[in-house]
Amino acid sequence: MNKAIVHMDMDTFFVSCERLNNSQLDGIPLIIGGGDRGVVASCSYEARKFGVRSAMPIRMALRLCPDAKVIRGDYEMYSDLSHTVTEIIQQKVPVMEKASIDEFYLDLSGMDKFFGCYQWSKEIASAVTKETGLPISFALSTNKTVSKIGTGEAKPVGRLEIQKTEIKPFLNPLSIKKIPMVGDKTFQLLSRIGIRTIHTLSEMPLLVLQQMIGVNGKELWKKANGIDENPVVPYSERKSISTETTFNNDTMDIIKLKRLISGMVEKLTYQLRHEKWLTSTVVVKIRYANFDTETKQSKVAYTSVDHTLSKVALELFNKAYNRRMRLRLIGIRFTGLVHGNHQMNLFEDTEEQMSLYQTMDYLKNRFGIDAIGRASGFDFGK
Repeated sequence: MNKAIVHMDMDTFFVSCERLNNSQLDGIPLIIGGGDRGVVASCSYEARKFGVRSAMPIRMALRLCPDAKVIRGDYEMYSDLSHTVTEIIQQKVPVMEKASIDEFYLDLSGMDKFFGCYQWSKEIASAVTKETGLPISFALSTNKTVSKIGTGEAKPVGRLEIQKTEIKPFLNPLSIKKIPMVGDKTFQLLSRIGIRTIHTLSEMPLLVLQQMIGVNGKELWKKANGIDENPVVPYSERKSISTETTFNNDTMDIIKLKRLISGMVEKLTYQLRHEKWLTSTVVVKIRYANFDTETKQSKVAYTSVDHTLSKVALELFNKAYNRRMRLRLIGIRFTGLVHGNHQMNLFEDTEEQMSLYQTMDYLKNRFGIDAIGRASGFDFGK
């Protein structure tokens, strides 16, 4: 049985959400992002015509498109609408994977005998737009990679089916940038030796590619040849992540406790970013030496950055720790999680902060979570 994998993607999702609430934004260049020193979280097709792109500094975007309207964005609204879209799709398909706040994979294998997979996909897309007012594009093929590339080619508000025999002719003329795992560095590396189209990449000797790219060389070669065995993973939301420490000796050393909180938050936020989560609620728990337990919590704008969450956690600790008594345990928990990619963090982050977190995460990924951290999270008295 041939696989039938659909990739669905909301068209300029943040922009579409804003236009749903304010029709005066229709048809104008629109940028969603975080102020003059921030970066672009999303932009309309009208802005893209001027060269504006996601993750571009706002200042650069406005130089390219001076007439663009900049909106900071309402992440809570985006999250609520994403949840609605998720429920609509989930009710209509046997297996759905939510890849980000606005992106879904569906496995419709075997459904063709009932209705036709392409027609089924059109019905689902139409239901999303009818019930939410939001535009959505999709592509149907035999695997996730081809379907995702297909959706990118189908946008805006596109519908595309790529049969098994059509995969190579479809992929061959496209830029290697269209392959999901090809970033700027890989593109520049391959371009230097004349590899710019998927067709050229697909014919490159596998061993040579592995020597150039490393362990990901084989996966890249397979994708260039339209091969992807990755399954659609059934969707389920994670409710929370947490960590806590029980002291060997009860303590009331405030400096040590606050340093510990900062370190705990930093490790949890790295986990959020690594697994592509954002949190909306911070919970701090303390347990006194007599086993009395206090918890305090606070709602926050969706984020995964530790400079924001550490500040909230320390404020909650100050409220919770209101006795002159030693503590035996302290814990941090992030709840109200939503799944998505790093782009969702761009509302509050400046360009400098984004660069800092990307560098720190890279070092942690390569050398381990304890390889680097903020000075406030280390106990220099050890």
